[in-house]
Amino acid sequence: MQTTSHVLMIRPVRFLSNPETAASNAFQHRETDGGAAQRAALEEFDAYVDALCGCGVDVMVVDDTAEPHTPDSIFPNNWLSLHADGKAVLYPMAAPNRRLERRADILDAIGSRFRLQQVVDLSAFENDGHFHEGTGVMVFDHTHRVAYVCRSSRTSPAVMEAVARETGYRPFWFGAADRRGRPIFHTNVMMCVGQTLAVVCLESVWDAGERAALVDTLEAGGKRIIDIDYDQLERFAGNALELRSRDGEPVFALSRQAWSALTAKQRELLSSYARIALAPIDTIERLGGGGARCMVAEIFLPRHVPAATPPDNT
Repeated sequence: MQTTSHVLMIRPVRFLSNPETAASNAFQHRETDGGAAQRAALEEFDAYVDALCGCGVDVMVVDDTAEPHTPDSIFPNNWLSLHADGKAVLYPMAAPNRRLERRADILDAIGSRFRLQQVVDLSAFENDGHFHEGTGVMVFDHTHRVAYVCRSSRTSPAVMEAVARETGYRPFWFGAADRRGRPIFHTNVMMCVGQTLAVVCLESVWDAGERAALVDTLEAGGKRIIDIDYDQLERFAGNALELRSRDGEPVFALSRQAWSALTAKQRELLSSYARIALAPIDTIERLGGGGARCMVAEIFLPRHVPAATPPDNT
């Protein structure tokens, strides 16, 4: 299945603009008042959870810890992906303080509700300077087992090969840059792939051959492309995620800023196709440099089957 109705989110305790990630994240802005940032982020986080739950999505919330300080813990999709075959994959992270987000107790909590059969830990690649930040740098077409990856300092061909071996996904590499020519740090900033729709900033793919190949591959996978421009990209319109409700209806999650950046025709197309879960996360986007998609780790793991109640033979 391309979409899931189960997601993991990490409730922030000490959210702040992360100084260790700012150099490669052009979407991130600095903030010196940590208390104000945490209060705003917490309010925004809770409102986003409410929006997802209101659309019928099952949200598993785990609280962050005050120590060690992990200012980007609100973005769990970068260090963890959870697959339908029972695997959890842990990824090598570029920033040292982001490596601290990998927590065994989070895996234990997931395993209490879902059948987590194997943990594939790729974090050792960090020792050799290889980073590959999960579904931030990989946008999966689960149906066709394609991983779309734009090249950046946070991607690694060596790690991608390991991911491909473990998951069977075929990588589609391409280059993408912002309007100033800086590499886009995470693929999920410029594109998302749903069941039948793909939101993509095609003008960010400067090489004409790679852009044409990207379009061809998406369309071969049955996707209708919603092409967004740089203005919309910079307002996180590409950082969206299709989920589904418990009753099987499509749900499209994106930030309030991203929704307002879309054209009336684009909004009409999305709202006619799916329930819209709007995330009012302006502070998180501005200081964290990540949006609605980054805050969600999809759970494709099978659910535990409750044990059958033995017959009463008394």
